[in-house]
Amino acid sequence: MYSAVDYQFMSEALAEAQKALYLANPNPRVGCVIVKDGQVIGRGHTQKVGGPHAEVQALADTKVNGFDPLGSTVYVTLEPCNHTGRTPPCVDALIAAKPAMAIVAMLDPNPLVGGKGLERLKVAGIDVRYGLLESEAQTLNRGFISRMTRGLPWVRMKVAASLDGKTALPNGQSQWITGPLARADGHHWRAQACAILTGVGTIKEDDPMLNVRDVKTERQPWKIIVDSKLETPLNAKVLSDPQASGLILVCASLDSQDAQEKAKAFEARGVEVITMANAHGKVDLPRLFAYLAQDRHMNEIHVEAGFKLNGSLLKEDCVDELLLYYAPFFMGDGIGMANISPLTGLGSREDWQIIDQSLFGSDLRIRLSKQ
Repeated sequence: MYSAVDYQFMSEALAEAQKALYLANPNPRVGCVIVKDGQVIGRGHTQKVGGPHAEVQALADTKVNGFDPLGSTVYVTLEPCNHTGRTPPCVDALIAAKPAMAIVAMLDPNPLVGGKGLERLKVAGIDVRYGLLESEAQTLNRGFISRMTRGLPWVRMKVAASLDGKTALPNGQSQWITGPLARADGHHWRAQACAILTGVGTIKEDDPMLNVRDVKTERQPWKIIVDSKLETPLNAKVLSDPQASGLILVCASLDSQDAQEKAKAFEARGVEVITMANAHGKVDLPRLFAYLAQDRHMNEIHVEAGFKLNGSLLKEDCVDELLLYYAPFFMGDGIGMANISPLTGLGSREDWQIIDQSLFGSDLRIRLSKQ
């Protein structure tokens, strides 16, 4: 059904979509190339929220390049939208441009939308095909697909550890276990997330900024602190510029006068304080992630937390992907990756599937997802 040329141009569209990796949230990462007479006449990728989508940008690029898209073939990594949001429907722009064919990598995962954009193109007389390099397009938009189909974000937990799985010395010292190349790669994953989530223990121990510094990005992720009792220090570095990306502090309740006063102090600093308690007086983590996806439209959450919160997230089945960095040394006594209960037998273990593994200097990164 598809030629080698089709694979080439869809690969170029995927390369365009990759340019939206740090940029598009909460929209999907989409790339588009428009081809006529065997030549690419326009390229585009999703811009910041409120900016043009990939198809519209590619059509504008054809005009800049002095070409007419009439009779062309459009390669796009996601089904063109058929609804009005912050921008008009992309199908309208494509129909007006009158291409001969549209080849789409994947359908829109939104059950209210999926297939309707393609149907509009077909009714307009455009030859429509889909499914070319579908898995590659889906991989690029795991978080968007998760939000649309599960009502949950894709949660990625990052951990840096020694060969024996220790993340800090017994006194809590953890900077730096891995080298600069591994840390820069960690910022690559921060940059593509909608939010970076940590716990109050990490704030008190490490005093992190929780921002993206080692890769270039036009958009900083939101910051989320899980803090049941509002113990985050008001002089913490993460509070130094909360308006830069938005900061949410999640506590269990604001029932006491003391908690209400603390919340007012945080809000005076521009921090948003929300309550979300479970039956044990802690933050309800599954409910929090559902809220982040459904109410705050967040696709990917990047977790950089400590032993206790990591354990809670794993025990409550909140983690979709592990991003593990191993430094080439043994620590011996120290703090582990996660506070989880020991297995009573190997038959009760839950295996994770390796996605890939890479070296960053002398540090090994392993990515895993649930089986």
